[in-house]
Amino acid sequence: MASGVTVVLTTYYIGLSVDQMVHQGQVNFSTLRYILMRLVVVLLVTVISQWLIQRLSNRLSYRSVAVLRKDAYEHLNQLPLRYYDQTAHGNIVSRFTNDMDNISVASAAVFNQLFSGITVVIIALVFMLYLSPILTLVVLISTPIIFLVSWLVARTSQQDFVSQQQIIGDISGYMTEMIGNQKTVKAFQRETVNQAHFEVLNQELYIKGQKAQFSSALTNPLSRFVDHLAYLSVGCVGGLMALNGSTTVTIGVISSFTIYATQFSKPFIEISGITTQIQTAFAGLKRTQELMNQPIEQPDAPDAQVLEHAKGEIDFQDVSFGYDPGQSLITDFSLKVAPGEMIAIVGKTGAGKSTLINLLMRFYDVDKGAILIDGTDIRDMTRDSLRQSFGMVLQETWLFGSSLRANLCYGREDATDEEIYAALKASHMYDFVMRLPDKLETQIGTHALKISEGQRQLLTIARTMISQPDMLILDEATSSVDTLTEQKISEAFLTMMTGRTSFVIAHRLSTIRNADKILVLNQGQIVEIGSHDDLMARHGYYYQLQQAQFAK
Repeated sequence: MASGVTVVLTTYYIGLSVDQMVHQGQVNFSTLRYILMRLVVVLLVTVISQWLIQRLSNRLSYRSVAVLRKDAYEHLNQLPLRYYDQTAHGNIVSRFTNDMDNISVASAAVFNQLFSGITVVIIALVFMLYLSPILTLVVLISTPIIFLVSWLVARTSQQDFVSQQQIIGDISGYMTEMIGNQKTVKAFQRETVNQAHFEVLNQELYIKGQKAQFSSALTNPLSRFVDHLAYLSVGCVGGLMALNGSTTVTIGVISSFTIYATQFSKPFIEISGITTQIQTAFAGLKRTQELMNQPIEQPDAPDAQVLEHAKGEIDFQDVSFGYDPGQSLITDFSLKVAPGEMIAIVGKTGAGKSTLINLLMRFYDVDKGAILIDGTDIRDMTRDSLRQSFGMVLQETWLFGSSLRANLCYGREDATDEEIYAALKASHMYDFVMRLPDKLETQIGTHALKISEGQRQLLTIARTMISQPDMLILDEATSSVDTLTEQKISEAFLTMMTGRTSFVIAHRLSTIRNADKILVLNQGQIVEIGSHDDLMARHGYYYQLQQAQFAK
């Protein structure tokens, strides 16, 4: 408010100053001195108020985007695993970085214009009406034209900006995949092919971006052209009125009016000048809304039970499931697991091994049938308590950039040093950690200590041991270690699995000889079930897998 008032007053005092020049060589210096003193004060207030406006607008815009980013990340945490499986991770990251940054930059610019611009427009209109209604009408005629030009250009180019942001997300996803898997790229000599694919995406971005930028860039020059026509019209009409002896329109009034005309249209012109930023921000906002509109994971029922100290009795009852509607992967699957049993799951790729684990952990819900733990349907349990009851060691190792201690205690933050060291000894990582200068406080990650894939997997095994779960899921948990270490880890696993219901997915059949039951899956169905000796004696599907794996 203060900024708008002082900006308009500055123009008003400039006009009064001009009118103090009565004739050639005749200036009313006493009044001019008084006006100039006021003008200095007004300019000082203008500078301070505009600095405060800019600071406030930046703070408001970036805080708003910070809240939006927080809400979006909170929503992301509530999305089902299906969304992550079907969406490129780089595209998701792009929404939090590129899109959000565009929103914050445009918001700061718009807020800065709104705070001072609206006030200037209103007060300038009042002063113009006070000085000359006729000249005010001349200025007002140009405003709808500026709005019309901006609207037409924005309407034409908005879809181009949406396409541009989508392609940026696609490039981000592609880059994330390729940079994160450079060993595979180089091993298969795919650099040239990847470069060609990247250039196709980059060229598409160039075409869409150029089209969006060109159409949007027309707004500002067209708006300024209309504004300059209004500026000239004020000079011509005001000059004719003054020459015809108007008592209200003086040279000072015309001087003020030419500035008022600029001030009145300035907010609209400046908004049109940042049309590109605004449209990019709208495109980013649309992509953010697409994320926020994704249906979250179905919340737990109000009366959902908390699974505590699970015994481990698990019952699959006529379970059917498919990732895509109408295309079942598992049909009428039934299995009973007694507490403390070790269940090994084997089969060809795509047989449904990992799908069973996804259903057991409620990463996906069954289409038909039910899964019971200790006699209770897992859909009647809270997801947190269900997943907390399982310890998982996956084939894909994941350690985040932090200390070894933070990574090892990820599932149980109150673990003592003795418990950590015991798990490290069981996973054969104790000697390695003890040789490090900072031991458990050693930082790992991209810019810290580099460790091999096998060592990463051993640390994830130790992490699961430390969490002390009621049940275990091991999905190719020893795939990245050598045979000798695998035998030692298997012994540690056997100790950890004692008294715990365990599911072990394995391609190395030598690791599951001691399983209580071995499920042999094919196309989502159990084709054989029994102990290792029983299945070998049948000379069936499992026997063929053994022969294929250990044939000379």
